[in-house]
Amino acid sequence: MEQIRVLVADDHPVFRYGMRALLLAEPDTELVGEAIDGEEAIQLAASLRPDVILMDLNMPGTNGIEATRRILEAGPQEEVGILMLTMFEDDDSVFAAMRAGARGYVLKGADGAETLRAVRAVARGEAIFGPSIARRLTQYFAAPRQEAAGTGAFPELTERERDILVLIARGYTNTAIADRLYLSPKTVRNYVSSIFAKLRVTDRAGAIVRAREAGLGRENP
Repeated sequence: MEQIRVLVADDHPVFRYGMRALLLAEPDTELVGEAIDGEEAIQLAASLRPDVILMDLNMPGTNGIEATRRILEAGPQEEVGILMLTMFEDDDSVFAAMRAGARGYVLKGADGAETLRAVRAVARGEAIFGPSIARRLTQYFAAPRQEAAGTGAFPELTERERDILVLIARGYTNTAIADRLYLSPKTVRNYVSSIFAKLRVTDRAGAIVRAREAGLGRENP
């Protein structure tokens, strides 16, 4: 039987211990490494080349969302499946994980059998979400949505830059944007500088004016 090689990335030793015991008890899973933060997860993903990474969302320094994005940007996405294991089930967290490229999203309160099913599914290349997360996704996509204002504005911006410009126009600080999008403050600063350059503005006020003129930054009703 070919084993699924798993890397666990979580800053809580008790949780890592539980995952270690769960994976070692199964004949088809092999724990190949443990990381205590996002930076270590990135390094170990490159050196160990696991099949699946169990990634905590909220870790000190580089969080799980940014670590996921950087790991997948470094190589073909089919080589590793990232399964988010977290206490957070809000829409922002779920969709941030999906945009970063995570294949699955399971709450830490899930039982061992559910977690193992998710690991095996992700290893097969499937996308999987825990029952409560799946319900949230169903409700989200079933709800009627108004077409966003200014959809065609600023085609020179990337999707991420556009997201950040919307938040700037709503008055978010760089720190608040970093918290909302699960990015590091340094990464947000880099994006903001790029946005200013592409919009040919010199400061935040100029970016806000350009964004609002295009209809961006208005809260959905």
